[in-house]
Amino acid sequence: MNILFVHQNFPGQFKHLAPELVRRGHTVVALALRAYNTHVWQGVSLVSYSVERRSSANIHPWLADFESKTIRGEACFRAAHRLKSEGFTPDVIIAHPAWGDSLFLKHIWPLTRLGTYGEYYYKLAGGDMNFDPEFGLRNDITEPCRLSLKNLNNHLHFNLSDAWISPTHWQASTFPENFRAKMQVIHDGIHTNIAKPNLLATYQPLQNRPFTRNDEIITFINRNLEPYRGYHIFMRALPELLKSRPNAHILIVGGNGVSYGSKPKAGKNWKDIFIDEVRPKISDADWVRVHFLGNIPYQDYLSLLQVSTVHVYLTYPFVLSWSLLEAMSIGCAIVASNTQPLHEVIQHNVTGRLVDFFDVAALTTEVINLLDQPDRREHLGRTARTFAKKHYDLETICLPQQVQWVERLATL
Repeated sequence: MNILFVHQNFPGQFKHLAPELVRRGHTVVALALRAYNTHVWQGVSLVSYSVERRSSANIHPWLADFESKTIRGEACFRAAHRLKSEGFTPDVIIAHPAWGDSLFLKHIWPLTRLGTYGEYYYKLAGGDMNFDPEFGLRNDITEPCRLSLKNLNNHLHFNLSDAWISPTHWQASTFPENFRAKMQVIHDGIHTNIAKPNLLATYQPLQNRPFTRNDEIITFINRNLEPYRGYHIFMRALPELLKSRPNAHILIVGGNGVSYGSKPKAGKNWKDIFIDEVRPKISDADWVRVHFLGNIPYQDYLSLLQVSTVHVYLTYPFVLSWSLLEAMSIGCAIVASNTQPLHEVIQHNVTGRLVDFFDVAALTTEVINLLDQPDRREHLGRTARTFAKKHYDLETICLPQQVQWVERLATL
């Protein structure tokens, strides 16, 4: 079977599925809006394309988002057309539609089955929109108009798609009912045999001594340090955490960019904005125990989680991070935000502890309490790992279900 993956930053969510389909004897090609150093990755043929124009300067702001998707869709369409002229016809297309790349592929291969990754559907209430009052509630009467156009890409893909897949039940629930009738919930999966406890683990930041499980380590990890993932809340907990725990070290992973939401004003970044806010409340002696690590290699990231005493994960009602599930698989004692995406994986005082997203004092108290409760930490970590293995193991749970979904798609 010929299978085409479409993801602007391939492999993305398909990093396990695409190579597995190659191993099962399928011919797999990927279209991506990025440059690669090779034409083949784990048996997948890589085809890059680029956009040929920029977004319009004076376009109506409600249309700006969809125009950018249209531009990407055109670029992908042209690359796909070249593929067809070279003799390639997929039996199945698997696409992440969020950036619009797959919008026009049915015009090239109208009989090919299209399976679509349903990551998120934007809503006025119950999601990320208007969740955090600190960063501006959208009370404009035109907001429903803007959101209806922001979801236009989803609706166009609904008419094109033969089936949908979504990684979590909560993310699937954000979509209207007619989408969910076509949608199966299957997580991307995590390697629980790689993300696992290691009592002998060490982690050594540059220009610092190595840390082990004998140290008191509080970890906070995200791709980028930004409000969507509660960076501002975590930073506001640091003054009291450092004061109350004189031996604790705070290890923070994340870049200075923005993965979700808006960029801060005046050319600043969220990392520095909240450092500037809390730094006057923290002594120089305490501040040296705060370590910003940037983005680190995957093996270092695993080692860091393996030495973590308490791991903090916070998020708006939005897509769930792989890092949380990997922290669970490693057996971390987790304090997490009591937001809807977490309810699927964190049961309070069973697989972790939940606190109100905005309650800095409650977050601080819960972390300190767990630091003083080694038996409870061990219990939470053990049950978290058991849960992760049972529901999110890549090899035994998620990947077989994904492959079955793809192969069934070809028969629809």
